[in-house]
This record gives sequence, structure tokens and C-alpha cells, in this order.
Amino acid sequence: MYDLVLKGGRVIDPAQGVDRVADVAFAAGRVAALGDGLAGTRTRDVSGKIVTPGLIDLHTHVYWGGTSLGVAAEPLARSGAVTTFVDAGSAGPGNFPGFRAHVIEPSPVRILPYLNLSYPGIFAFSRTVMVGESEDLRLLDTRECVRVAHENRDLVLGIKVRVGRGTSNETGIMPLEMAIEVAEELGMPVMAHLDFPPPARRDVLDLLRPGDVLTHCFRPFPNAPSTADGRVRDEVLAARAKGVIFDIGHGAGSFGFKTARAMLAHGFLPDVISSDVHILSIDGPAFDLLTTMSKFLCLGLDLPTVIRLATVNAAKAIGRPELGTLAPGAVGDASILEIRSGRYEFLDAIGESVEGTERLAASGVVLGGKWWHPA
Repeated sequence: MYDLVLKGGRVIDPAQGVDRVADVAFAAGRVAALGDGLAGTRTRDVSGKIVTPGLIDLHTHVYWGGTSLGVAAEPLARSGAVTTFVDAGSAGPGNFPGFRAHVIEPSPVRILPYLNLSYPGIFAFSRTVMVGESEDLRLLDTRECVRVAHENRDLVLGIKVRVGRGTSNETGIMPLEMAIEVAEELGMPVMAHLDFPPPARRDVLDLLRPGDVLTHCFRPFPNAPSTADGRVRDEVLAARAKGVIFDIGHGAGSFGFKTARAMLAHGFLPDVISSDVHILSIDGPAFDLLTTMSKFLCLGLDLPTVIRLATVNAAKAIGRPELGTLAPGAVGDASILEIRSGRYEFLDAIGESVEGTERLAASGVVLGGKWWHPA
């Protein structure tokens, strides 16, 4: 007898190539079986719903209370059916212990962080105060970054660095070079943010290595991955060929419908869909992961593909194969979703509006093999 069985939902698990009506059983905190007529001590009828592996949001900022940009993970997990939040460098070596002790460890939902190269992390990010943490080289201590990442290897996924006019300013591409040196010392990947030039997109992509993540990969002009006439830039194709991971990271200013249409028209899909939810994007235009995923449905991607880009692909990007699948033995997380029909307006980061007829919504969450929230 299983601990919990989800009965009769449409199970979409791209990691296994599954898309059919089935039951999903959980036992001892893990996925136990996928099949028909399964029985459990507790059951949930999810007929008419969509059951997916627990959604992974690869780019979020959830150091709530410890950084000015942080938002609370638990309410987002309940409303958006996310079971793993990847924090994209909110904390640096100087404040990571607080992030770990006061937010990550008490959290009922999983939080896995990238460590920011900058000692104070993203420390001044609001509507009234905005200071790029990579602007001052005095804040970038590579030895401290190595030390703290090494001491927290059970959690830290890699090194986060932000470069661009708004984040590194006159230091240019140097913080990325330093982050890669740290990552090489640790044997970890880098997640790189790129905003307005300088540096240029080509210079950043030339430095990134296989397994490194370029977030904000469908950003609007400037530093867009597509040309004015809609072609995918050569350096972008070369970066994908060498194994760079392309992540959406929508946020408040980093996703454009024009760019997305051009990239998708040439068959260049992102590797991962993520929200970059923070204090300036949680009330729009990003809102959350499900809204960001819904925008890609609106752009013409099919549902199994959209699910793949927020489950197994995200799990591969962070090197956690036990996540992002409903295969027996995997971590017992699941997201229960529904597709709502209607007329929905979606906005990108520069104000372009697209009307869609469908959007994803949360219907429930399973964490560690237990029904956690009925949204």
C-alpha cells in the first residue's frame, strides 16, 4: 500500500517520454510507481488535471528579509506549484550564512542557491535605490567566494555574476572573468546575467564554458540574441554548440516577445524557462513561473515541451537528476496543474502585449511524497 496516490490525471513526464492518463504513487518520500489502478493509504482524485514532476524555477530571488529584492518562496510555491526554487545569487559570501540559516533551512519548499561572486550579494535593488554589486572591484573577493562555496557544497550549485552597464558598469567583463576563475577552482558552473552593453553579448558568450548558464537569453535589444531582421546571431549558435545553457530569466526587463518570436521561428528554443521573480517583477510582468510558461504556450510551444523546459531540463542544468521526473525512486515532488481557457493579456519586459486563450494555473502540490497544498 502506497502512502499517497494521485488518481486519474494526465501525467506529463518528458524525462520518461510519458504523456497519458495514469496514477502516480508515492512512498517514503519518493515516487514509487506510475501505472493504473494503484491504491494508497491516501488518494487524491486529480481527474481532468495535469500531473507533472515538481516544477523547478531556475532563476528566482527568494532571500526574503535579507536582501532588498527578495520575495518569499512559500507563497509562490503554493500559488505557482513550484517545488524547487533556484536562487540566482541573491546572497554573496558575506551574507550567505544568514540565507542558509534563516531562509533555506527552515523553508518547507526546496531552495538551491547560486553564490554571488560579490561579497554582499545583490544588496541594493529596489525602485528607489539600484547599485550593481559588480561595479566595485573591492566587493569581489575571489578567495572568500571559493571558501564559502566550498564550505556549503551541499547547497551551492555554482557561481552567479551579473555584468552589463546596470550591474558591472566600468568594470565591464572583468567580474565574469573572475567568476569563471572561481568556478574553475571549485569545479562548478557559472550563471551569467547580461544586461545593457558593455560588455557585448559576443564577449560574454566567448568566455562561457560547457554547462555554464546564460540567463536572460531572450532579452530585447540591446544585447539581444537575434538580429534586427530576425536571424539567430552566429555567436549564439556557437555557444549552444559548445554546451552553454540558455535560460529565460524573464524578470522585470529581460524578456521580449519580438526576440522570442525570432528565436522560435528559427527553431532555437531556450533550454530552460524561468521567471526571475523578485520584488520588481512579482507584480508583473513576470509574476511567477506558470505565467512565464503560459507565455510560451501563447507563442506556440506545445504543453509537453513547456513542461520539459521547467522540469527535466532545469534538473539537468543544476546537476540534480533526482529532480524533474516522476520515475520510480525520484524525489517525491509533483505539480498538479490545469489549463484555463479565456482571454488573457501577457506583457513582456518592454510593454508589448500579446493576447492568449490559455494559461496554466496551480491545482495542488506534492512535496516529499505528501500532499502539501491544494492551491
